[in-house]
Amino acid sequence: MWTRLDVVASTGSTNADLLARATAEPAGPEGQVLVAEEQTAGRGRLGRSWSSVPGEALTFSMLLRPVTVPADRRGWLPLLTGVAVVSAVRSVSAVDAVLKWPNDVLAGERKLAGILAEQAPDESAVVIGIGLNVATPAESLPVSPSGLRATSLIAEGATVAREDLLAAVLGEFEHRYAAFRAEPDPAGTGLLAEYRALCATLGQPVRAELPLGRVLTGTATDVDAAGRLLIEERPGDPPVPVSAGDVVHVRPAS
Repeated sequence: MWTRLDVVASTGSTNADLLARATAEPAGPEGQVLVAEEQTAGRGRLGRSWSSVPGEALTFSMLLRPVTVPADRRGWLPLLTGVAVVSAVRSVSAVDAVLKWPNDVLAGERKLAGILAEQAPDESAVVIGIGLNVATPAESLPVSPSGLRATSLIAEGATVAREDLLAAVLGEFEHRYAAFRAEPDPAGTGLLAEYRALCATLGQPVRAELPLGRVLTGTATDVDAAGRLLIEERPGDPPVPVSAGDVVHVRPAS
């Protein structure tokens, strides 16, 4: 499915670049990939920004045209990407990566990779960006605004060529995307079960910081067919579905 691969030395944001390309070329093919050695104005979830140091991270975006996927199922695309990234990391290294809802990739309780999906204004294209810490030394790793510490493959004891990692991510993504595009049902394709199995958030006490300042605390019990995290505030209460927000794993008091 991959129709074009470009590698640039530096750019502001690969997501922004591919969104601009999708708008300028509305009939252009999907499967275009843009890799940047350095991003100076990378974009993250909830409006956050970040940057990358040349040679230390794998930062790239993919342009998709999921015309067969209904609008209410496109929210699964970044979750599908998270599953693909975790599977790729596990296949090329000994790092036991997992997911934090919705699509942060963790090693232990440290963030290894982030994913951002953005839709073109005319909804004809979706661009998914991935930033994965590969060779960043432990002492140079940042702390996210939510307090989640970062890690990298090398900090976890794994030395991996970025080219091999890119090939693994694209391969793991391709077959899952093809199945989901043909049948946009996460339960029917097995994507929902696969996501649940890899999501370390499930069963955890969590704090969810929601839009408009609402805070929800409880236990994350499941992910539903819409990709929402279900949080049980008190045992026996009906779970509350969360579709957007910043979810923090709460460590029990010692």
